Amino acid sequence: MTADDEPTLDLDRLYRESNVPAVLESLERDLVGLAPVKRRVREIAALLLVEKLRRTIGLEADSPPLHMSFTGNPGTGKTTVAARMAAILHGLGYVRKGQLVAVTRDDLVGQFIGHTAPKTKDVVKRAMGGVLFIDEAYHLHRPENERDYGQEVVEILLQVMETQHADLVVIFAGYKDRMSAFFASNPGMASRVTHHVDFPDYCDDELFEIASLMLARMQYSLSAQAVPVLREYIAQRRRQPNFSNARSIRNALDRARLRHANRLFERREAPLSPAALSTIGPEDFRASRVFLESGPAA
Repeated sequence: MTADDEPTLDLDRLYRESNVPAVLESLERDLVGLAPVKRRVREIAALLLVEKLRRTIGLEADSPPLHMSFTGNPGTGKTTVAARMAAILHGLGYVRKGQLVAVTRDDLVGQFIGHTAPKTKDVVKRAMGGVLFIDEAYHLHRPENERDYGQEVVEILLQVMETQHADLVVIFAGYKDRMSAFFASNPGMASRVTHHVDFPDYCDDELFEIASLMLARMQYSLSAQAVPVLREYIAQRRRQPNFSNARSIRNALDRARLRHANRLFERREAPLSPAALSTIGPEDFRASRVFLESGPAA
């Protein structure tokens, strides 16, 4: 067969006919910022598309290694991106179902001898055909406690990741430094995790955009006077302990809605306009303890 006789392989058509464009579009639409994360997802999607095309001519019969590590602080979108990754994997035929099963140590580790293996195997069974997302995975390894049952989970996962990698993708998630220590202490695990995706913290402007999107989905808006107050709130809250990025912003908006509702209730005898029911004012943020010099965030 000459070069002119070789079949034409249309990668663009495969891309357009897959679910990848829709998933990538949803990432851009639903997640603010995270440019390096979105770029990494596109790179992994490109790998999957090329490998799928290679299969059509008999190349690379085995699935490419797909187990992943998502590192970053809380509230940076790790679980959301994992769900989108599950959709891509399912849409391209790398997993049968595409569901995301998100768990923590408590879902896997038993309380007594003989309890851990059945708990872990039940979780694996539920996740089979999709993606198993293990948040704060480093809690599975507690070297200071020789009698801890977390190591049993690690051993079961290692076996599953090796023998059933074509039907289950495992994503480990958590703080970057602690995940690095986890993989360093488990070289067998580290060798099976190919893709490492780091999720950066959001900046002030991105957090404000996230807040605006959240309010719009809840059919609320900010008054003109509330805009600079929310920006000030974000700047101060980021400097306080236990800040969790988008998660903390969602909590702040929920509390602002609570204060807004109580403010209206206290004046319930006065007629209300439709705008009043859906407009968050500066006082709904100013009442937060974030604006005090001391005290926990609220």
